[in-house]
Amino acid sequence: MANNVKIEAESLTKQFGSFLAVRDVSFEIPAGQVVAFLGPNGAGKTTTMRLLTGFIAPTRGRARIAGIDVQEDRISAEENLGYLPENGPLYLDMTPVALLKFFGLARSMSRAQLRDRIDAVIGLCALERVATKPIGKLSKGYRQRVAMAQALLHDPAVLILDEPTSGLDPNQIRGVRQLIRDLGRTKTVLVSTHILQEVEPVADRVLFLHEGRLVFDGAPAALIADGLPIEDQFHRLTHNHPAISRP
Repeated sequence: MANNVKIEAESLTKQFGSFLAVRDVSFEIPAGQVVAFLGPNGAGKTTTMRLLTGFIAPTRGRARIAGIDVQEDRISAEENLGYLPENGPLYLDMTPVALLKFFGLARSMSRAQLRDRIDAVIGLCALERVATKPIGKLSKGYRQRVAMAQALLHDPAVLILDEPTSGLDPNQIRGVRQLIRDLGRTKTVLVSTHILQEVEPVADRVLFLHEGRLVFDGAPAALIADGLPIEDQFHRLTHNHPAISRP
């Protein structure tokens, strides 16, 4: 594997009882790329992300973060990884500052390092106005930013974001999109969505998953290269069940 590959799925397969949720999924994401993980609800995106982060173990295959097998050495892999699940890990009675301190100490960050990183992520995620307010009193948009700050706290090289704009209003969505674009300048980002409009504004590349299979891997522009609107391409990819397309 090339040294600049930051996220790798190698024949990832996950079976729950008789249900095959992820089917022989393979891809590599190099350093500095923002990749949209697209597909309908139930396509297997969240399961694949949980496999990549080591949250669950694959039935078959391997996942690597920064070249580290997440099953063989999860702690080292997590040092390179920031993960934002769809429902981020927040304690509503804490303030953003208190939450970040809690997670930083859990990661064994020194107090000096933690102080610097808290200041950095509060600025990056535009949390200055709400840094000392209880999270339970914040809007969903601000809560999403707090969860993003937690994922960024240890300054990881890789970010995996599961539906980061889910349930947000248009202004909040715009803010999260801009944050992802900004992060993509220095980090490798995999962001899942089922919203077509999320793809072109943020992504250099699209991975399209359907029924647990990877059915498209290419640039966002390639989805409309044959003249079909992106909504029609979505319909084609989810109804014709083609073999993987790599333009």
